[in-house]
Amino acid sequence: MIDLNQIHDFFDQCFDLHGETAQGVGWNSPEAQEIRFDQLLKVVQPGKPFTFIEYGCGYGHLLPYMRAQGLSPDHYYGIDILESSLAAAREQFADDPSASFHTALADVPVADYLSASGVFNVKLQHDNASWTRYVINSLDEFFSKTAKGFSVNFLTKYSDYDRMKQRPDLYYADPCFLFDYCKENLSRNVALLHDYEIYDFTLIVRK
Repeated sequence: MIDLNQIHDFFDQCFDLHGETAQGVGWNSPEAQEIRFDQLLKVVQPGKPFTFIEYGCGYGHLLPYMRAQGLSPDHYYGIDILESSLAAAREQFADDPSASFHTALADVPVADYLSASGVFNVKLQHDNASWTRYVINSLDEFFSKTAKGFSVNFLTKYSDYDRMKQRPDLYYADPCFLFDYCKENLSRNVALLHDYEIYDFTLIVRK
């Protein structure tokens, strides 16, 4: 059984300490956060209108980053379990009719694309098997909630052994297992990106 209340409390503490920064949503630096954004946004086909869900949106930093890259969604739906970060996002984008922020994926319509950055990295006391089942169920939900595809990233099990041993609270995923799952159960069109400097990988699943 997955206890998301503990996950909520972890990120609530991060946001309380660091506010609207990369550290406030669990990343080490803005540079690492934006490296991940660049990989996730490869799911979007440029030059065509689209709608977009960010699952685990924090304070909504991805939206202005997307726009700076020339990707401007017709509507952006931010999803997060943390009310404090949602409140910050709603305040920041109060005058933007093309952005809205919500607490659950069920509260928004099907969109063209969905991205999820770092939402599975912190597992706390959960065992790997239970957390992997939670990941798989979430990937199924992401697929059903999109018309064109989704992107998601994970810490990789190919990280340094000593580093992983020091952080049993983190989930280091098997990229080959998740690639196979998506390929066999969701779509023929799956990309695995594992070549961008930091110790994680991105899956892109296109319909």
